[in-house]
Amino acid sequence: MARTVRDAALGTRAERMRLKARHEPFWRSLDRGLHLGYRKGPRGGVWRARAFLEDRGGERRYHKTIIGVADDTQDADGHAVLNFSQAQAQARDWYAAAARHAAGLEAPADGRYTVKQAIDDYLAAYERRGKSPAATKAAASAHITPALGEIALARLTATDIRKWLDVLAARPARLRSRRNATEPKHRKPAGDHDAKRRRQATANRVLTILKAALNHAWQGGKASSDEAWRKVRPFKHVDVPVVRYLTGAESVRLVNACDVGFRPLVQAALLTGCRYGELIALHAGDFNEDAGTLTIRTSKSGKARHVVLTNEGQQFFAEATTGKARTAPIFARPDGEAWGKSHQQRPLTEACKRAKITPAISFHVLRHTHGSTLAMRGVPLPVIAKQLGHADTRMTERHYAHLAPNYVADTIRANFPTLGIVPKSNVKRLGRKRTPAA
Repeated sequence: MARTVRDAALGTRAERMRLKARHEPFWRSLDRGLHLGYRKGPRGGVWRARAFLEDRGGERRYHKTIIGVADDTQDADGHAVLNFSQAQAQARDWYAAAARHAAGLEAPADGRYTVKQAIDDYLAAYERRGKSPAATKAAASAHITPALGEIALARLTATDIRKWLDVLAARPARLRSRRNATEPKHRKPAGDHDAKRRRQATANRVLTILKAALNHAWQGGKASSDEAWRKVRPFKHVDVPVVRYLTGAESVRLVNACDVGFRPLVQAALLTGCRYGELIALHAGDFNEDAGTLTIRTSKSGKARHVVLTNEGQQFFAEATTGKARTAPIFARPDGEAWGKSHQQRPLTEACKRAKITPAISFHVLRHTHGSTLAMRGVPLPVIAKQLGHADTRMTERHYAHLAPNYVADTIRANFPTLGIVPKSNVKRLGRKRTPAA
């Protein structure tokens, strides 16, 4: 059963009598996308409801209706005359029916609408909105459907989700496996505090996918309540990213250590901050030599963006696209074939070994190197967000804000005196020793 919302202004007839009569209802949020309204007239009030729903074409708009007469002058009977609690129940019933009608969906008659079906419907809607569902689909297939996929939403409980979340957080990270592998492989458990934090952070991200799919089903009328998953909270204080990036010297060593055929991809990543998938999808026509920009047509968010190139970057892409047709890929493997989804890690690991970069980095660290370099040079975070294709600055702040020059750090360093407690030394460091990061 859905929770009953309390409201100091609408909860009782005595409280509603203090409100002034007006045409626009007094609205109270009941659930995400659903509001209960009280419209007070000169001879009593009326309960109304409104909901923000998505139709079959993917468009979202408000739907409104009259729920019933408020019990301002008559006692509530639960049908024609409703108190605040009864109006909430009626609004939720109307919302479920309106959502089914708007989406053109009906819950199965046997009540066997499962978690897997909810995820499939959510991914289809996700793709209709122009976003790429590949990563979300892979995470759901690996972590959600094996454990929860066959459970009907009507029978899904908060206990089921909590147990699944705890098991997921305790399980070691998965390793890449062959497409036809029968059992997934896992990394050797590290056992330290940071390893536990990383696994809990990963579990939180998968929980977000699950909740998004279940909320989509609930808003579409496939579930009578969202109480089961609304009660489940993510792990706290675990999503604190420690961004690993390469120094300028490490970047040079890595580029020099790469095989000739793989080197251009690494150079492009360091110069643009683009993801591997974005780079291998580039065509020669995506480089605008006049504007000095690179057009990313296929991105994680589904939106195109323009990456600004430095003089070095413009020179690199001018040479990389010379003599190529506009539709020709900028980057290809030495054998002329296209780079595949996971072709980058093995040559990058080998290059790290030759460059003495330990532990070996992932290709995504090259993207972090670009963003971190901009932050440490004082580039404003909104500009970095635009360059990297973040939807807003929240992701940028989480990863790079601590690297940017800031008032607190500058003030402390300028005003705290030298205590004279560290003896002077003639030892000069040749290079900064890196510590492994998450």
